[in-house]
Amino acid sequence: MENLKKIYILHGWAYTTEKWDPFLDVLKKNGFSPIMLKIPGLTAPLEVPWTLEDYVNWFSGEIEKNTKINEPVFILGHSNGGRIAIAYAKTKIEKVKGLILVDSAGIYPKDKKSKIKKLIFGTLAKIGKFANKNEKIKNLFYKFVGENDYNDANPVMKETMKNLLSVDLTPILKSITCPVSVIWGRDDRSTPLRDGILMQKLFPNSNLNIIEGARHSPQFTNVEEVADIIKKFYVEKTNI
Repeated sequence: MENLKKIYILHGWAYTTEKWDPFLDVLKKNGFSPIMLKIPGLTAPLEVPWTLEDYVNWFSGEIEKNTKINEPVFILGHSNGGRIAIAYAKTKIEKVKGLILVDSAGIYPKDKKSKIKKLIFGTLAKIGKFANKNEKIKNLFYKFVGENDYNDANPVMKETMKNLLSVDLTPILKSITCPVSVIWGRDDRSTPLRDGILMQKLFPNSNLNIIEGARHSPQFTNVEEVADIIKKFYVEKTNI
């Protein structure tokens, strides 16, 4: 595979990558060789709950298998994939030539709504047996707090999600010194734009691209616009 425009992609919390196909096609037309990785527990099997450290170690192994010695690495992380990408960049900053974060997770929510959700989750844990017996109550609860991903997950991934959500990456962002392109849908309701603004402020070498009219996955709804941003970013950092 040609390595000049290789880019590793870490998808978000989803069990299929079919929605990525149009975006990958555009990247290929722009001269990229996108490597869409199958993430354990989501698009690949996982037998036991993982921590963020486990995902970083897994991703590091994938990079080592597919990258030549001293070859610069470009990474695109969407949502939860962004969380993994940031944590990896912290441990392997010397390898990362460019980091592209699309509506990334990783900022621990401190707003009032999130505190209420946390309180409700704690309450649910105490009455879990009752709630789990009543499917309608359980589904209404998860719909109310906006955590359908948790509701749909199997037991292993429920524990994995708890492990991931417990980590706040905010303190390490200032140490991510590689070039970072932050791409965000203005109307994102999952990871709000304020998270993207904060990330761009804390990363020492970054820019913020706001996609008007887009929500949590602008790479699906604004394919050409996002692909153009990535191409420009890549060319600026490599002169290729």
